[in-house]
Amino acid sequence: MMALILFLSFLVMIFIGVPIAFSLGLASLIYLLLGDISLTIIPQKMFEGINSFTLLCIPGFILAGNLMNAGGITRRIIDFTNNVVGHIRGGLGLANVGASMGFAGISGTALADTASIGSVLIPAMKKEGYDAPFSVAVTSSSSTIGPIIPPSLPMIILGTLATVSIGDLFIAGVIPGILLGIGLMIVSYIISVKRKYPRGERQSISVIFKSFWGAFWALLMTVVILFGILSGFFTPTEAAIIAVVYALVVGLFIYRDLKVKEIPKIILDSVVDAAGIMVLVGFANLFGWILISEQIPQLIADVILSISENPIIVILLINLLLLFVGMFMETIAAIVILFPVLLPIAIQIGMDPVHFGVMMVLNLMIGLSTPPVGVCLFVASSIGKISIGRASKALLPFLGVSLIVLLLVAFIPEITLFLPSLFD
Repeated sequence: MMALILFLSFLVMIFIGVPIAFSLGLASLIYLLLGDISLTIIPQKMFEGINSFTLLCIPGFILAGNLMNAGGITRRIIDFTNNVVGHIRGGLGLANVGASMGFAGISGTALADTASIGSVLIPAMKKEGYDAPFSVAVTSSSSTIGPIIPPSLPMIILGTLATVSIGDLFIAGVIPGILLGIGLMIVSYIISVKRKYPRGERQSISVIFKSFWGAFWALLMTVVILFGILSGFFTPTEAAIIAVVYALVVGLFIYRDLKVKEIPKIILDSVVDAAGIMVLVGFANLFGWILISEQIPQLIADVILSISENPIIVILLINLLLLFVGMFMETIAAIVILFPVLLPIAIQIGMDPVHFGVMMVLNLMIGLSTPPVGVCLFVASSIGKISIGRASKALLPFLGVSLIVLLLVAFIPEITLFLPSLFD
């Protein structure tokens, strides 16, 4: 009964528009009050959730991404990808996906990708004759690549929860991220040919090389972070600080688009973003503790395994659950609450924790572009000035290929585990 009250309270909060972090907190508060449980458990569990040295890298990566973006990174990555594929039919759509793949190595978040690339490319695509729903759909769907290709904030939190190597999670996301990008490019190209979207002029090798050199320092940041962590030169938290210093040097002295007077506002915005994530993690940990107290994880495990113990069926059921949850719940909250619940089930059927972690992140990322709580879809639709309904209809082909990639990742472990195995 108390568990039912907890979930109903949470759903009501979501329905009336309360932010996800406070929905988790208020639902937990109602549970504690009705259960006559000391409210001192709230600060204890919130602190327990965020009391991790590894989580300190979240503010660092957010700040580094904001500094690089303010330093002209978005424009340079878009220019490079457009010069490479712009001459193909629907080139701006392909450049949109390519830019998301490049920007993924900078921001680590899908929403930052949507806002940064979408604000530039959606108006440009509409101006060139692309339909607004298509422009919004390709932007929203490709932005979900951001947390798959390293660095990835969801993978940092996931690795912290399960004491799984964040370096392994990072590199395990590379191939799935590339597969997703290629799949979205194929869909974009097919639609573009069918609708006869425009193509740009073919650029010379010198122009392509010049644009590559312009984006080189930004793209190199991913390599520095990834191989620095994998080689053991620095921890993920140290990598975040190095990324901030790197972003400052590139923005101030190489690109020279970053102005000193802009830095205080960038820091403030980054602090606000990081604080929001930390509050969310804290409340989600409290909510998760209540679920464990009510033995909900064991109940879910029993229900899934009572249906079937066949690994294929169990993986399908877990993915269906995550797809459903991803449509309604913020990614980080879903990870903090569900990963500890589902990981034992995954291990029981023989899944590697790294494989399961990447599958879970990819799954929840798809939810960012699906209604009713697909924040990337909302942001892209706002930029494109169209309704969610029109955007959702245009999104269906991209959603289809995303699900195909998800199934490949779920049932072919080598896609995620091949690269980490090279560094063992």
